[in-house]
Amino acid sequence: MILTHAFTPLNNSRLSRLCGPVQAHLKTLESHLGVHITHQNGHFKVSGPKERAQQTILILQALYEQASKPLEPSLIVGMLQQSLRPDALSEGPQALLTKRGDLRPRSRNQGHYMDRIQSHDVSFGLGPAGTGKTYLAVAMAVDALERQGVQRIVLTRPAVEAGEKLGFLPGDLGQKVDPYLRPLYDALYDLMGFERVQKAFERQALEVAPLAFMRGRTLNHSFVILDEAQNTTPEQMKMLLTRLGVGSKAVITGDVSQIDLPKDQTSGLVQALSVLQGVEGIAFTTFTSADVVRHPLVARIVDAYDAHTQAPPSPSPKGRPRRQRA
Repeated sequence: MILTHAFTPLNNSRLSRLCGPVQAHLKTLESHLGVHITHQNGHFKVSGPKERAQQTILILQALYEQASKPLEPSLIVGMLQQSLRPDALSEGPQALLTKRGDLRPRSRNQGHYMDRIQSHDVSFGLGPAGTGKTYLAVAMAVDALERQGVQRIVLTRPAVEAGEKLGFLPGDLGQKVDPYLRPLYDALYDLMGFERVQKAFERQALEVAPLAFMRGRTLNHSFVILDEAQNTTPEQMKMLLTRLGVGSKAVITGDVSQIDLPKDQTSGLVQALSVLQGVEGIAFTTFTSADVVRHPLVARIVDAYDAHTQAPPSPSPKGRPRRQRA
């Protein structure tokens, strides 16, 4: 089936952003929806199965309306996921007060995650990279701060690295740990803007610090986010969870397949999943590769690693263990 659509009034800048560099956005739609898109002077023609062609037209219209600025690939992937699974989305909480006007859940799990953060004092977000665990938690924290539901946001993560040691980095302790906190800063800048973030730091409404700095404190009227929680020890996890004071909320995010602790060290996140199941006031949301909103290839990479981890080891010839070369 062939469907046509014309954008009126035509805005050439929006049209260029809709198509993307070297037609990249249109090619993404074509590959995911199994259609063929041609266009000339703002008139689009979509060839393919009727339902998919109709979905393509709706996505093109939605993207055109948001093309007042360059379109992020993650936005396109999110719309594709929504269109291919129209029954999978939760409405999630009300519109969030952040700089990102287009922020919304892009999968059922993301919607449930945001609902649970809103309705529970402690929430766990578990799953692979790219599923929005940390970003959505920061967005909910920013919204709570803007609505004066909390007085400050506290973002923390353990300073544990994949195969590296802090000592090799130049500078003082603050300069050494800053690279591990950078993803949290990036989310804040995207959701609040650089100037508002700086002003929030000045009035102590924002704090970003390594997990070790939380010991001995009581966090009242705070929205606390512990990121990369798979790299906490059981003692650190208990310490963070018992920091919560009056009017506070905590979100713990992590991926148990990405533990960077020594082999003989139990992950605090893994232990917490066992200890805290069934505790009233605590919610758990588990994401899968279907929730990945980065490059589409990321979801396939996650699936490939999961399959490799679950597959039994290949036997050596004649059932004998292979000898390692010296």
